Amino acid sequence: MPFVRIDIIEGHSEKAICALMEAAHRALVMAFGIPERDRYQVVHEHRRSRVVFQDSGLGITRTDKVVVFTITTRSRSEEAKRVLFEELARRLKEACGIEPSDVIVTCVTNTDADWSFGFGRAQFKTGEL
Repeated sequence: MPFVRIDIIEGHSEKAICALMEAAHRALVMAFGIPERDRYQVVHEHRRSRVVFQDSGLGITRTDKVVVFTITTRSRSEEAKRVLFEELARRLKEACGIEPSDVIVTCVTNTDADWSFGFGRAQFKTGEL
């Protein structure tokens, strides 16, 4: 946990997708202090005609390298989220050549009772985690 959904426009190579996923994980480890093996990621590829990623009136130019991260997580501080946004943009630029203007992130907060990692148990609540 956190659970990361990554939405991209189809056409990236397997190597590029792996680099994107790794950069995202590194940013989460750094910003949220999560353990190395706390990694839950799913990449969804979409046809170009099936997505619209505009700029909310901010004048941001997007390309077909745009990537949207939806991060479901336990409560995090505003500072931790700010660090995540910056670290993610920096790492994606370095590792994948994705411009910071093409990085969209949203954090969805939930509670310990909302997680089950298997066996039909809520491990945060049972004390297993």
